[in-house]
Amino acid sequence: MAQVGDKPKGSTIDRSERPGHIGLVLLLASILVGAILSLRFLGSEQAQPLILGLLAFFAMAGVFFLFAIAIGVMQFAGQTARNDITKIMADTSGEGLVVIEDDGRIVYANETYLSLAGSNGGDVRAVERLFTGAPEVSEAIYRLAQAAREHRTGTEEIRLSPSLDGSQEFGWYRVRVRPLPRPSGRQATLWIIADVTHERERQENVFQELQHAIDYLDHAPAGFLSIDPNGSIVYLNATLASWLDYDLAQVGSGGLGLSDIVPRNVVAMMTSFSGEPGSVRTETFDLDLRRRNGQFLPVRLYHRIAFGQDGRMGASRTLVLNRSPGVEVDEGQRAAEVRFARFFNNTPIAIATVNRTGRIVQANAPFTKLFGSLPRTGEGGEGPFILDAFASGERGPVETALRAAAENRGDIQPLELHTAGENGGSVRVWITPAGETGSEDETAIVYALDTTDFRKVEEQLAQSQKMNAVGQLAGGVAHDFNNVLQAIIGYSDLLLANHRPTDPSFQDIMQIKQNANRAASLVRQLLAFSRRQTLRPEVLNLNDRLYDLSMLLKRLLGERVELDLTHGRDLWFVQADVNQFEQVIVNLAVNARDAMPNGGKLAIRTANIGAAEAARLNVGGMPAGDYVKIEVSDTGTGMTPDIVEKIFEPFFTTKEVGKGTGLGLSTVFGIVKQSGGFIDVDSKVGQGTTFRIYLPRHAAAEVEARPEEAKAEAAKKPAADMTGQGTILLVEDEDPVRAVNARALTARGYTVLEAASGVEALQVIEERGEPVDLVVSDVVMPEMDGPTLLGELRKLYPDLKVIFVSGYAEDAFRKNLPEGEEFNFLPKPFSLRQLVEIVKQVMGR
Repeated sequence: MAQVGDKPKGSTIDRSERPGHIGLVLLLASILVGAILSLRFLGSEQAQPLILGLLAFFAMAGVFFLFAIAIGVMQFAGQTARNDITKIMADTSGEGLVVIEDDGRIVYANETYLSLAGSNGGDVRAVERLFTGAPEVSEAIYRLAQAAREHRTGTEEIRLSPSLDGSQEFGWYRVRVRPLPRPSGRQATLWIIADVTHERERQENVFQELQHAIDYLDHAPAGFLSIDPNGSIVYLNATLASWLDYDLAQVGSGGLGLSDIVPRNVVAMMTSFSGEPGSVRTETFDLDLRRRNGQFLPVRLYHRIAFGQDGRMGASRTLVLNRSPGVEVDEGQRAAEVRFARFFNNTPIAIATVNRTGRIVQANAPFTKLFGSLPRTGEGGEGPFILDAFASGERGPVETALRAAAENRGDIQPLELHTAGENGGSVRVWITPAGETGSEDETAIVYALDTTDFRKVEEQLAQSQKMNAVGQLAGGVAHDFNNVLQAIIGYSDLLLANHRPTDPSFQDIMQIKQNANRAASLVRQLLAFSRRQTLRPEVLNLNDRLYDLSMLLKRLLGERVELDLTHGRDLWFVQADVNQFEQVIVNLAVNARDAMPNGGKLAIRTANIGAAEAARLNVGGMPAGDYVKIEVSDTGTGMTPDIVEKIFEPFFTTKEVGKGTGLGLSTVFGIVKQSGGFIDVDSKVGQGTTFRIYLPRHAAAEVEARPEEAKAEAAKKPAADMTGQGTILLVEDEDPVRAVNARALTARGYTVLEAASGVEALQVIEERGEPVDLVVSDVVMPEMDGPTLLGELRKLYPDLKVIFVSGYAEDAFRKNLPEGEEFNFLPKPFSLRQLVEIVKQVMGR
């Protein structure tokens, strides 16, 4: 910035007002004198108009100045209004103030700034010249100057060595800049410089005192720690850190929690206390802390907690006394107390002692974890009532058992109860007399064991057994029903082949076949529920499949239901049957539509679920691993918990008679399970229902079950000519099915040998004395099933071609075949055209 050589007015420099220039006055006077002298060289007649004009000009100028003064446009210099108080405040401020215009001209500097700048009425140094020295000083001043040029505010604290006045080894200065608006419109910046050396010295002194206090506490002969209500350790002194062999750098930054050094059941007890607002509570614990190497350190904790005015628990102040061998004098008593504390707090059974009024005198950590923090309703720190730990409708048996214990009776039977609260779990409770304790009138000891998981396992086992029984029944019925449908569909095809579309009976036969196909669809749902249907898994990207399915879903949902489809990014691949997957989504969408009669929103979302997250989800029976989640949620009427428990059962429906088979969700359940996935449901009445399906991630290194077969089937097209030659052995225990299949194959030119069982088929082969071209065999047959028949035939003719037909899934009997056995499969029911097509394909290989 430019230097200024003007002398200050008094003890400051003030150029905020610019006076008029004397040259303008002299110029105006010269013009007037010249005008008067020029009149002498003119005649009176010529001068008179000029004189009148000059007088008129001065008269007009005088009137103009009068009006300007009257309306305040112009003022006399002596009448300029000044805010003397504001100027005095700036002049005498303890901070250095200097105002600099954009062109570098200093228009104001108070006496503090002049003192800091060392000005004695001569040159006034600009701010950049005051602060020179180390690179960090220059960088700070450069940042402030840049802010000034851009008319921004800025603040920097600068350490200058030596100080500006040279009296100290170093000085600290707080320098600020801010734009200063001016009535004249010229841009200017206010620089403010404050000497904060003493403030910094006070801060350093306080910091040093704090460091000394921390050092005293760190090296105290006892351990000390502070725990917040979330169970995180916010402070740990060096003594306790050395006992536990931990690095202090791990504390206070989320690296160490209470659960890292104490048993997990004690964590809940130490972080779930309740107290009156503004009160302070101190609890004593005898327990083992866990060192970093896994060894235990017996200690006594004095756990002090203060509660705020809102009743919330604050951070603790916990004193830790080391009770290791050799620390205390009374070694025997110490060892006994340590053993008891270990037994009492580390047992998996919740234990509490109760006095005559039913209040808890003492409880271990598992008791607090099981029942939570019970309310304290007594005065003087009395414990909570034991009855508050149990559901309100089950307190009568507890009272009876407590009275029996007070009478020192020993024949008290265990109780099956539920804990208090909406999500209360199951517990088994034993209550025994306390005997002669001599402590606080204890009359009973309460033992409690959490049986919630056992109950759930029992319920799941019972449900699983029921579902398996129903599944076996459904699978057996479906298999037998498929044979009936096979005959109906087969004979319908024979009739249709002999009737033209114009025949009167043609449409009747078509109705028979269409209804048979509808029945076959129902059978497939039964097989899906029993997990015995045939799946053709392939590697899928579910986002693509859902996008392709969206148009169909919109038509199914109608105009009153909005479809919200959200695709997860970089979705993993899964392996599933695409048709069955689409059936799952359609079934869920139709159920959601029916649950929203007044309209609503159906949201379908996909996402990747990693192994760690899958473990936290706690979905029943789902192991940790990578999954792809498909979430289907609606805003419908929702379901009650008792209905949610039954929705996957076959033939269970909440719809009106004739509007649902009860197989939709059971089919969904079967398809998901057969695909290796899991399904979970969450529903609330009036809020809607959410189904979550988890399908295992398909690893890129895996190879599809039968990729060559899948590609071949995709590439194959039915041949126009279905006729052929060769001998076929048809093995089928159902006479109508065997008869219609034999007629169809014979009509296509094949020679058909029939057998009603596997044993009969072997007899036919032995009598023939040579192999047949193809064996078409049922799987489930009396005396000898299909896989056993195939094994016997392979002994005679290893290269024999075989087609299995069955109402069960292919996987249901594949496990009974030798490893690597090749065969073809045709699921029942099938049309005669499908039969001749696959025969033609296999015979042509």
